[in-house]
Amino acid sequence: MKFLDRELILYVVFGAFTFFVNVIVYFVFEDLLGVNYLISNIIAWFFSVLFAYITNRIWVFESKSPEILKEMSLFFGGRIFSGVVDTVLMYLFIDVLVIGDFISKIVVQVIVIILNYIFSKLIVFKD
Repeated sequence: MKFLDRELILYVVFGAFTFFVNVIVYFVFEDLLGVNYLISNIIAWFFSVLFAYITNRIWVFESKSPEILKEMSLFFGGRIFSGVVDTVLMYLFIDVLVIGDFISKIVVQVIVIILNYIFSKLIVFKD
């Protein structure tokens, strides 16, 4: 098995786009609109999950499953779990460890992307 196969490369590419969707939406709501950072984080999560599902289904895992609702439910369920992890880690990094919100957001997103790949590969889009 090659470590860098097509699927993993596309996951990283679309994961980067998902990361940018998440970070941009977060900072629009938090910095520009003045929304609380936790609420901004939840909004950013929602938009990035929508983007990720579409790209993962079509290009990364090339799902042909006719059970779209089941697949989507599993995908969003996994993302809810990682969204909770995301929010808890943001709280811990910013309020408990007093790390800046930009660095916290970057580190947390890397952790979340790894969790999401594992969940997608093993549960949602398994062949």
